[in-house]
Order: sequence, then C-alpha cells, then structure tokens
Amino acid sequence: MYAAVLGGRPAACGLTAVRSGDLEYLIKEAEVLTGRPGRQFLVGGADRLTYHVSGGPNVFEIVRIDVGALHKEFVCAEEFDQHRLGAALRAGQLFTPLVE
Repeated sequence: MYAAVLGGRPAACGLTAVRSGDLEYLIKEAEVLTGRPGRQFLVGGADRLTYHVSGGPNVFEIVRIDVGALHKEFVCAEEFDQHRLGAALRAGQLFTPLVE
C-alpha cells in the first residue's frame, strides 16, 4: 500500500484526508489544475458514498455521484456542518482523490 504525507495531510491509495478549513482550498485547487468545476469527495465507511462538490465560499453545490443530478443540493457554508459531508469531516472520514 502506498502512503505519504502531502501538504501536511495523510494520503494513501490515491486519496488524501480532508481537514477542517481545507474544503474550499481543495475545490479551487482541483478547478485550477483540471479546468473543470468542483472536486470529488469520498465518505469513508461501509457505504463509501461519493460526492461532487463545487461552489463556495458561501454556498456549495453537492451532487451524490451514484444518484447523479437527481440528488443535487445547495448548502450554505453555515449549514455545511449539518450535512453528511460535514459530519464525515468532523469524524475524520472525508477524503478526496489526489489531483494530477
């Protein structure tokens, strides 16, 4: 298994852990490097739910990948902690693929 520390964040298996306060930076980083809006995030656990998040700093557009555009949400930054992604972030279970 491949593991490293990138930018102070642990990374393994092509994923890096998301820390509190990093969400907006990681979204913008992916947009700059890929030229496409947003970034994918994975909630660790049995279900391994994957989301595409774009927007910020005040509103995030969140789309659950396995459901697609049928499950699009707009979440204010103040309400992000109440979303499933916010709970995963607090629990240390939010990851994102490395951008190349």
